[in-house]
Amino acid sequence: MTTPRLIDAFSRKINYMRISVTDRCNLRCVYCMPPEGLKLMDHREVLSYEELLRVARVAVALGIQKIRITGGEPLVRRGITEFIAKLSAIEGIQDLSLTTNGTLLSKMAGELKSAGLNRINISLDTLRRDVFEKITRVDALQSVLDGIAAAKAAGFDPIKVNVVAMRGVNDGEILDFVKLAADLDIEVRFIEYMPSREEFWEKNALVPAEEILKVIGSAFALTPARREATSGPCRVFSLPQRGRVGVISPLSEHFCGDCNRVRLTADGKLRGCLFVSRERDLKEILRNPALGEREIEEALKATIMEKPEGHKLSERQDSGEKCGLAMSRVGG
Repeated sequence: MTTPRLIDAFSRKINYMRISVTDRCNLRCVYCMPPEGLKLMDHREVLSYEELLRVARVAVALGIQKIRITGGEPLVRRGITEFIAKLSAIEGIQDLSLTTNGTLLSKMAGELKSAGLNRINISLDTLRRDVFEKITRVDALQSVLDGIAAAKAAGFDPIKVNVVAMRGVNDGEILDFVKLAADLDIEVRFIEYMPSREEFWEKNALVPAEEILKVIGSAFALTPARREATSGPCRVFSLPQRGRVGVISPLSEHFCGDCNRVRLTADGKLRGCLFVSRERDLKEILRNPALGEREIEEALKATIMEKPEGHKLSERQDSGEKCGLAMSRVGG
């Protein structure tokens, strides 16, 4: 029997779901939230693990093969390891991954691996303690570095470190991160700075992907790596001895034509695009005893059919149009 495939209006196959399990985070990154933080969701508004598993089972039956757990910071939610174990047991999931800020990973890497998690992405924008504290408002760089070491010790491979490149903040550390990739034999991915908090967005802070590659190429020979199914929109290059680097360019080189994902927020909103605020509320379906799996299927299919052709983010920012985005809630 052929597995059903979810196809959007632009003939893109959708097989990837990002599930945010919480809007809470133990960091206060300047590009994500203001100093006072954001108003948190009431616990009753957040989907239970049972509700998330119900959605995941329906999505996988329709053709979703890859699931990534996000937040906020997913590791701050109690019971996350048990949830991942139940998620990994769903037949049809071919790749189960998690994005974390790494601060709690040193204590949890082993149990996450045992629970069935396949891959880990760790967000880290600087290797300098003072800059880390300036960006995150927390002195926790060593905790993240310990988390990377713990992930390696637990056997996670590949380990990917995501770096948001910001001019005047961490653009002078590009080669330091490349050296980290080589020293630890991991993959470091440089991501173009996006307007994840609109009032903080400064277009001049953008460091284009080609500029990043030029800096790396001045010191390291880069060989295009074979594209893997888990690479997504990342262009990946092998370093001379070991380790890899990649660039993700949502602004300078749109990859929307290959987008294969849909998002579920912690409070049950289905989104077809990170930067488009149109949503469908699955929580209303999940908590209505008169509704069931068929309605979840219909909502998922409708969300996918309404996926835009592209985010048109540059044009919207130039016009002053808001994106309706709070990254800690959407699960970027």
